[in-house]
Amino acid sequence: MFNFRLIGNILGLLLVIYGVLMLTTLSVSIFYNCSSVKAILASSGVTCITGLLLWFFTRNSSSEITKREGYIIVTLCWFAMGVFGALPFLFSGVTTSLTDAFFESVSGLTTTGSTIFTDLSVIPKGILFWRSMTQWVGGMGIILLSLAILPLLGIGGMQLFVAEVPGLSPDKIHPRVKEMAKRLWGVYVLLTGLEMLLLWIAGMSPFDAVCHAMTTMATGGFSTQNDSIASFGPVIQYIITAFMFLAGISFSLHYFLLSGKFKKLLGNDELKMYAFGSILTGLAVAATIYISGAFGFEESFRNGLFMVVSIITTTGYVTFDYTAGTYGLTFLFLLLMFVGGCSGSTAGGIKVVRIMILFKNTFLELKRMVHPNAVIPVRLNNQSIPEKIILAVVAFAIYYFTIFVVSTLIMTMVGLDILSAVGAVASSLGNIGPGIGSVGPMNTFADIPLVGKWVLSILMVIGRLEIFTVLILLSRSFWKK
Repeated sequence: MFNFRLIGNILGLLLVIYGVLMLTTLSVSIFYNCSSVKAILASSGVTCITGLLLWFFTRNSSSEITKREGYIIVTLCWFAMGVFGALPFLFSGVTTSLTDAFFESVSGLTTTGSTIFTDLSVIPKGILFWRSMTQWVGGMGIILLSLAILPLLGIGGMQLFVAEVPGLSPDKIHPRVKEMAKRLWGVYVLLTGLEMLLLWIAGMSPFDAVCHAMTTMATGGFSTQNDSIASFGPVIQYIITAFMFLAGISFSLHYFLLSGKFKKLLGNDELKMYAFGSILTGLAVAATIYISGAFGFEESFRNGLFMVVSIITTTGYVTFDYTAGTYGLTFLFLLLMFVGGCSGSTAGGIKVVRIMILFKNTFLELKRMVHPNAVIPVRLNNQSIPEKIILAVVAFAIYYFTIFVVSTLIMTMVGLDILSAVGAVASSLGNIGPGIGSVGPMNTFADIPLVGKWVLSILMVIGRLEIFTVLILLSRSFWKK
């Protein structure tokens, strides 16, 4: 029924790619004379050899990928990368716990940004760079990267793309998936490089500039400093705010902008709502903390806008403790954790477009009750949304909040108080990083029980693959002929 040789073959190839990417951190370790050189070499070697063996023993498989096999490959890929991505943490000795290493690795790949490390200053720069690299690769998705490579080997990539970007996919900017992957990655690399340059000019060290540019564009939030972006000055914080905002926009829209197709942006309802909502909420938070007397006028504006953009885009950088103020402010940031950026961006969460469709359909349902014979479609970008998409969005929301409630219950059963359980689950499922309670912005996930860390790791993958890709594997109909 399933071509498991083909699944193993592609998984092996992806592990080889991932192992080679590990070697990019070797130059950093050597330059800074870190103790992580042997750990990086060993981790890359184990990953590449495993991938090569898997590829070699399945090399005569068919090159035809079905949609169902695409779902299996993507899900297995993310969990496998989580396992092998944990090796540098284990081999370098920064942690001796497999659970902690896996949690940190998955948190990076899914661009969640939650961490178990309590003191980043003692971690070798090579390992810090690897943390940033996992987020940068996971941001656009190694599957999307492989779409530009698999066709060269005679393996089609459309089914992988469908599984990697389920539901509301980004606009198709090129009829060939390989070319689309190349162009999206080109925009991704261009924006990352531009941010690196600006951060370096603004006063960051080259190492910090590279690491923060990668984790910003990935909306990941791993920092090289214990107090995150609060360590840096106002100019740097404004630059990062701007690029977090850009990273929350669909990368296909970035491509259209660079191509001079401005009408694609001006007519995009999701982009308008994302920009308006971010600015309005940021100003509201700024006003709240200014009135409280916590900061001066400029600091309040900067911190309010920064933190709102950071949470909405699910980046998770921190400049101040949003849980230290009023309960209303804490609750507002909890709500923001469910929003997410635009569809087709590196952000997690539910996504702005889904929320718009849900609200539009809900309000129109009242109108339909008054006029039962009228045809009143949900419209977005001056186009009617097909009913099957509306139903898919409703199903997504139901699954999302069901998983949230059940997982919160599980986390309370393993020892977390209700506030911390809500914050940890919302943060992990939305790929955000900081939560509330004991996992708030000034804390880490180090004290979460082992079972809880595994639950949260699984939630990170489910959230990163937008629910359906993982849940569909649990349905009976998926495994039937």
